[in-house]
Amino acid sequence: MKDIMVIKLGGSVLQDSKALERAASWVKDLSKEHGLVVVVSALKGMTDELLRTAKEVNPDIRPDMLDEVLAMGERTSARLFTAALNRFGVDAVLVDPSNEYWPVITDDVHLDANPIYHETEKRCKEKLLPLIEAGKVPVVCGYIGVSTSGKITTLGRGGSDTTAILLGSCLNATEVVLIKDVEGIYSGDPDKVSKAEILDTLNVDEVRLLTEGGAKVIHSKALRYLSEGLKLRVSSMEGLGKSGTVIIGTLPKLEVSVHPAKVTMITILSRNSDGASMVKLVIEFVQRHKGEVLNITTGEKSIIVYTNLDAKFIDELHREVVESGTGKAISFFEGLSAISISGRMLETSPGVIHKVVAPLALNGINIYGLVTISSSIRVFVSAKDVEKVASLIKANLEVELNETN
Repeated sequence: MKDIMVIKLGGSVLQDSKALERAASWVKDLSKEHGLVVVVSALKGMTDELLRTAKEVNPDIRPDMLDEVLAMGERTSARLFTAALNRFGVDAVLVDPSNEYWPVITDDVHLDANPIYHETEKRCKEKLLPLIEAGKVPVVCGYIGVSTSGKITTLGRGGSDTTAILLGSCLNATEVVLIKDVEGIYSGDPDKVSKAEILDTLNVDEVRLLTEGGAKVIHSKALRYLSEGLKLRVSSMEGLGKSGTVIIGTLPKLEVSVHPAKVTMITILSRNSDGASMVKLVIEFVQRHKGEVLNITTGEKSIIVYTNLDAKFIDELHREVVESGTGKAISFFEGLSAISISGRMLETSPGVIHKVVAPLALNGINIYGLVTISSSIRVFVSAKDVEKVASLIKANLEVELNETN
């Protein structure tokens, strides 16, 4: 059997009949070398049009009804692209929520549903894999799911990326290629940055940071389903899926790690300004003494810094901050440790902060600081409790993640 490749065709490359024909010809050539699954978005502009019309008809349209309406974009696109492939002699099979081949099962959250991985994987193996092995090309509606109660759901705008990577993972594909109207991921928005360059490679954490920072390069949920060994490429049809940006690595399912250094919590009261005005001064002080800033939080009249510097620097910091007139008072609290928690499923786990802190409260363990950094959480506790805390958090979250995944 040929290796499996999942191709996702974005709406921007499916603008009209000419674009469909061009894409179909490209897929035909590719099918000679690979077992293919094609995931399609709605034709360009169709989802916006459906959304606008639905809101005009009923501004308070129910989320489940709106999901039904929005899904029509991808369902139409999949039918058109199946027909286009058939015209080119490709044995393409429509994969739609209405037929027996449908694989993507989700929770019951309308307009932003989350795939249920093990159910989707089971269906991929039972429904899609036999089609691929028989030399057929499944054409799957992106963006859409079917809930466990049998209702149409959608994965959030841009969710076709998630569909493609999810199917690639479930089918043990060798590569997922997201075909867009740009040649890859740029170093900045090419519409706003004059010398933006295409990046050859990015690791998955870098892509996550860009996405969470507002860059519309990949659907925010998609990276959670990128499995070990699955190659992900963002490219254009001009690059025939062989150029563009390659994304390497995977997000950990769950990682609970203890920072190796002892941590000191430095609290500085401001004299006349807010805490943010002292950030630069404190960072420069820590760096000058070869220390590391693990986190800074600022308040209306204070700043709290978590660092690996110890209390021998308190006199010098007092001179620079208090005696100079910037700060009012400082304190050093030594003997803390930092625990970082990260994982690809944390974002879809409701109440995850509670699940981190609840076992600590039950065991009478004090928390000296808790911050969220992107999709990770960092907790500061007494160094004498740190191993116990890491074990409690991991055990509590593993139960949650096993239920979610």
